[in-house]
Amino acid sequence: MMAAGLAERSYMELGPAPRAPPRRIREVSFSPPGTAPVPTGRYGDSAGGFCYRECAQLGAATRNRCVRWTTSGDILELVEESLDTELLNNAVRLRIQGCPLLPGGVHLCEVQNHLVLLLVTVQSVHRILLPHPARAYRGVTESQVQSVFTDIGKINFRDPSSYYLIPSVPGLAANSLASAAWLSSDGEALFALPSAAGGIFVIKLPPHDIPGVVSVVELKQSSVVQRFLTGWMPTAIRGDGGPSDVPISLAVHCLDHDAFLFALCQDHKLRMWSYKDQMCLMVADLLEFMPVSRDLRLAAGTCHRLRLAFSQSLGLYLGVYMHAPKRGQFCVFQLVSTESSRYSLDHISSLFSSQETLIDFALTSAEIWALWHNEENQTIVKYINFEQNVAGQWNQVFMQPLPEEEVTVRHDQDPRIFSQGTERHMDLTWDELKKEVTLAVENEFQGSVTEYECSPEEFCQLQVDFWSKFCACCLQYQEALSRPLALLLNPYTNMVCVLKKGSVSFLVPCSLVDHLYLLSNEHLLTEDDAAIFDDLEMSRDVVCLVQCLRLIGESISMDIAYIMEMACSRLQPPEKAAEQILEDLIANDTENVMEDIHSKLQEIRNPIHAIGVLIREMDYETDADMERGEAHPLNMLLNLTQLYGSSTAISVVCWGVCKIATIRFQICRDLLILQQLLLRLGDPVRGQLFQSQQDLLHRTSPLLLSYYLIRWKPGTFHASLPCISVSSPQTIVELFFRDVARKHIVSRLFLQPNASLVETSLNWPHLITAIVADFLPLLWPSNPGFLFPECLIGSCQYTQLQEYIRLLQPWCHVNMGSCCFMMGRCYLVMGEGHKALDCFCQAASEVGKEEFLDRLIQPEEGEMVSTPRLQYYSKVLRLLDMVGLPELVIQLASLAIMESADDWRTQATLRTCIFKHHLDLGHNSDAYVALTQNPDPSRQLDCLRQLVVVLCERSQLQDLVEFPYVNLHNEVVGIIESHARAVDLMTHNYYELLYAFHIYRHNYRKAGTVMFEYGMRLGREVRTLRGLQKQGNCFLAAINCLRLIRPEYAWIVQPASGAVYERPGASPKRSHDGECTAVPTTRQIEILELEDLERECVLARIRLTLVQHDLSTAAVAGSSTPEETVALLIRAGLFDTAITLCQTFKLPLTPVFEGLTFKCIKLQLGGEAAQAEAWEWLASNQLSALVTTKESR
Repeated sequence: MMAAGLAERSYMELGPAPRAPPRRIREVSFSPPGTAPVPTGRYGDSAGGFCYRECAQLGAATRNRCVRWTTSGDILELVEESLDTELLNNAVRLRIQGCPLLPGGVHLCEVQNHLVLLLVTVQSVHRILLPHPARAYRGVTESQVQSVFTDIGKINFRDPSSYYLIPSVPGLAANSLASAAWLSSDGEALFALPSAAGGIFVIKLPPHDIPGVVSVVELKQSSVVQRFLTGWMPTAIRGDGGPSDVPISLAVHCLDHDAFLFALCQDHKLRMWSYKDQMCLMVADLLEFMPVSRDLRLAAGTCHRLRLAFSQSLGLYLGVYMHAPKRGQFCVFQLVSTESSRYSLDHISSLFSSQETLIDFALTSAEIWALWHNEENQTIVKYINFEQNVAGQWNQVFMQPLPEEEVTVRHDQDPRIFSQGTERHMDLTWDELKKEVTLAVENEFQGSVTEYECSPEEFCQLQVDFWSKFCACCLQYQEALSRPLALLLNPYTNMVCVLKKGSVSFLVPCSLVDHLYLLSNEHLLTEDDAAIFDDLEMSRDVVCLVQCLRLIGESISMDIAYIMEMACSRLQPPEKAAEQILEDLIANDTENVMEDIHSKLQEIRNPIHAIGVLIREMDYETDADMERGEAHPLNMLLNLTQLYGSSTAISVVCWGVCKIATIRFQICRDLLILQQLLLRLGDPVRGQLFQSQQDLLHRTSPLLLSYYLIRWKPGTFHASLPCISVSSPQTIVELFFRDVARKHIVSRLFLQPNASLVETSLNWPHLITAIVADFLPLLWPSNPGFLFPECLIGSCQYTQLQEYIRLLQPWCHVNMGSCCFMMGRCYLVMGEGHKALDCFCQAASEVGKEEFLDRLIQPEEGEMVSTPRLQYYSKVLRLLDMVGLPELVIQLASLAIMESADDWRTQATLRTCIFKHHLDLGHNSDAYVALTQNPDPSRQLDCLRQLVVVLCERSQLQDLVEFPYVNLHNEVVGIIESHARAVDLMTHNYYELLYAFHIYRHNYRKAGTVMFEYGMRLGREVRTLRGLQKQGNCFLAAINCLRLIRPEYAWIVQPASGAVYERPGASPKRSHDGECTAVPTTRQIEILELEDLERECVLARIRLTLVQHDLSTAAVAGSSTPEETVALLIRAGLFDTAITLCQTFKLPLTPVFEGLTFKCIKLQLGGEAAQAEAWEWLASNQLSALVTTKESR
C-alpha cells in the first residue's frame, strides 16, 4: 500500500502547447509630460503576477483568474489568464515612452470596485484604474468573458491625478532598483523608493475620486530614542566605511490604518518601518544568521532578496535570500510583537543552496520555491518545506529541456522543407509562413553568393548552410523566449508558475512512479523508504528496481530506442523488440552496465513482487465506466459548468497527460528489457518461477502499448472542425477533454456522493493531480468506456480514429465490436463501402456484450423492439441508407433475414428494405422476388403498388406486364385500375398498360372492357380532337378483343350512366352543404355485345368527323348521344354522315331532310355570300347521293 505521507514529492513543468495559436496583443503607448528619454539598457527584463483574493472560491467571478506581466525597458506587457473561461481582449502592451520601468516596479492592488495598477518607472509613478471583474462582469458567451483590459485604450494616462514625476530631491538611488507600492485603507496610492541620500522616500497620491495634493515623505533616523531602541546609527555618522543603508529589496505588509515597510539594505541589515509613525521599528543584522567572513561583511549586498508571506493563523513570515560568492542562503523569520510596540524576528530556518544565480524565489507560511539559472543556461526550480524538512533536502522540479543547439540537415533532405518543432510566432497561415521564410532565406542566399556559377555540390552545401543558420536563429529566438524571469505563487490555490519572457509554464506534482524514475541518483539514494510504501522492505525493493530501470534507460541510445517505437507503430510484439534491444545492449556493453544491473537485482528481495507493484501503480484499467451522479443544486452546477474549461487549462491538463504517458512508456520499455534479462538469468535469481516472469511480461506489454497509444494521441490533429479559433483545441486529446472528459471528471470530483473534492476552495496541486488521475482512465484503451472514439467520430476526425483503432486492435480485446463499428463508420466516409460492411458484420457478434453497442441499439420512440442483433442491423441499415449505398443495404439485409427466421415482422421490414433498394437500382426481377417473399400482406401490397408506379414512370412496362404475379393477379389489376381512374388520361397510360396486361394473359374480354372504359372516359373527360381520336382507337381495340372470343362470350359489362368508380383511399363525396352523399346501394348493369361496341365505334368515328369539320363542336361532341350528334351534323351540313348515323342507330331521317330543306330555302333567299357558304357544306357530302340529273338516271 502506498504511504499516505508522501507529501513532499517532486513536480514537473508543463509549458504551453507546442502549437498554441499566437495571442493578439493590443498596443497602447503614451509619454508622461515633463519627462525626458532615458536609455533602457541598464534595466533588465522582469516579470511578476497578481492573484485575486477570491480566485480559489468556487462561486467567485474571479475564480482561477490572475494577471501576469513582463517588462522590458519602457514596455509593459500585461496578460490576464483564466483557467475556466476564454478572456477576450486580455493582452495589452503598454509603452511609457522614454521611461523604463524598474524591475519589480509593477504592482496590482484589489479594492471593492477596481483593480488598481501601480507602476514605477525611473522618472515617474503611475496609478491606472481598471474595472474589477466582480463588478464589470460582461460575458459574450457562456465560455467567453471580457477581460479587465478590454477598455484600457479609453483611459487618459496623461491625467495629472494618475501620475507623478519623481522629484530630483531626494532623488532616486542610482545603485538600487528596489521599489514597493500599495494602497492605503483610505484609497491613497503610495510608492516607496530608495533615496539617493540613503534610506527611503514615499510618494503619496491622493484617492482617485478626491482632489488632493501629492506628498513626498522621507523616512529618516535621527532620533536618539530610535537609535537606542534599534541600535541603528546613520552610516555617515558612524563613519566606518562599510556598506550603505540603501535598500536593495523592499516589501510592504498592510495593516488596517498603517503599513509596515521592510527594507533589506546593502549593509546586510533588515529594517522595518511604520509608515504611519514614520519610525524605524526594528533593525536586524542578517549576517548573524549565516557563516560570514570579513570580506563578506565589508562587501555591499547587491543581490539579496526579500519576500513576505502572511497567514491569518500563523502571522507574518519573512524570507530572505543572502547572496554570497558561489553560494547562497535562505533565512526564514517570523515577526514577533513584544510589549510597547517593539518587534523582533524569530528565526525559523536557514537553508543553503549551491546555485549561484538566483532569478527569483517565493515564500509561503510553510515552503520556499526558488528559481535559478546555472552556468549551462539551464533553468532550475526547487522547493522545500522549511518546517518539516529538517535535513534541508530540496525537492526537485523537472523542467523542460531547451531545444537542441545544433540543427543537422541530412543530404537526403530538402532543406527548404526542414522544420524543427511546430512552434509558430507569427499570425500567419502555414502556407504564408513558408512562403515568407523561403523568400527571406533565398534573398539572403542570393545576396551572399558572389560567383555566377557554382557546382551542384557547392550549391547544395550553401543551401544547407543557410537553412541551418535560419533554424539556429529560430532556436535562439525560442531559447530567448524560454528564459525564466520570475516565479508566480498563488497563495490561495497553491499554484506555482514559471514566468518566462514569451510564455508561462505551470508546475504540477509528479505521481509516485514518475517521481522515483525522474529523481537524480543522489536524491533516489536519500529517498525515505517509509515515504514510499508502508512496507519498508517493499519500498527498498522498488527503489532498487527503479535504479535498475534507470541504468537501462541511460544506456539506451536514440537509435536503440527507435526499435521499440517502430515495433509499436508496426504492430510488432514489444517483447520481441525488448529482446532485440537487450541483445544490442549486451553486445555494446563497454561500461559493464549489465554487471551493475545484476548486482542491483541481487539487492532486491522479491523482484517479481516489486515489478508487480510497479505495474499496478501504472495501470489505469477499471471495471466500470464513470457515470454522472444524482441531481444537485442549480448554483453548484452553474459554478462547475466552466471549471478548467479554458484553452490554457485544457492545454496544461492534456500536455501533462502526454508527458506522463511519455515517461511511463520509457518505464515500461525499460521494464520489459529488465524482464527479458531476468528470463535470461533464469530461476536462480531469488528462485522466481519462470511462469510468474512470463505473466508479468504479458502484463507489461499491454501497459507499454497503452501508454504508446495515449502518448500518440496529443501529437496529431486534423483541423476539420467548422471553426479553428484561439480557443479551439490543438490536439485530439484537447478536443476530447474539452467536449467530453472534463464534464465527467468534474462531476466525479465534485458531484458524486463519494466525491473526493467537496470543499468550495480550490487547491491546484490536489485538483490537477485528481483531474489527471481521472482523465487517464477515460483514455485507457482497455477500459469499458468508449467515450474517446465517440468524440473522434463526432468531431469528424476519421483519419485519426482509423489510426487509433489500427494501433489498438491487435492487442486490446475490450470493445472489439465497438472498434469494428467505428472503423466501418470511417470507411464509409472514406468511400470504402465494402470494407465498412465487413466491419459492421464483425461488430454484430459483440452486440449485447459492449456498453457502446448497447447504447447504439436503444430503440427510438415508436420504433418496433426486436432482438439486440436485429436492432443493431436496423441501425446499420439506416446508416448505409443515409450514406446512399443500396447494394450494401441489400447485402446486410439479406444477412439479417437469415437471423430473423422466427420474427415475421422483422422479416417483413427487411424484405421491404431489400425490395426498395432493388427497385431503386433498377433490379426489377430481384425487386419482384423480394416482394413475393414478404410475409406481411399489407407491406406486400404497398411494395406492389410502388413497383407498378415506379416501372410505369420509368416506362419499363414490359417487365411489369410479364411478371407472373402468383396469387397477386387481382391485386395488380386493382392497383392499375385505381391509378388509371385516378390520374389524368392524357399524361398517363395506365389503361393501355392494363390492356397489355390482359392481352399478355389472353384475357381478351377484360382487355376489351378496359379499352371500352378508356374510350368512354375519353369522351366525357377529354373533349378535344386528340381525345376523340384516341376514343376511336380504344373502341376499335375493344372490338378486336371481342372478335377474338367465341361469339357466345363476346360481351362486356358496363356500369350504367351515373355510376361512380370507387378508388381505394379516395375521400368521400360531399354535397353543397358539406354532408356526405349517400352511396347508391344498387347499380344498373348493362351488357354490351359486339354489335353494341360496333355502333359505339361508328358513333365515335362520326363525332371525330364532326369535330374535324368544326372544332367548335369538340366541347359537346365527345359525350353527345346519337340524337344530339345528328342535330350537330345537320347544323354543320354533314347530311350524308347524319343519314349514316341514323341508319346505324335506327333513328328517323325526318330531321335530316328537314335540315336539308331549311338549308335549300336559306340558299334560295340568300345572296352570293350564302351561295359561297353552300359550296362548303355541299363539298362535305357525297353529291352523287344528293343530286339527281339526267346523266345519273
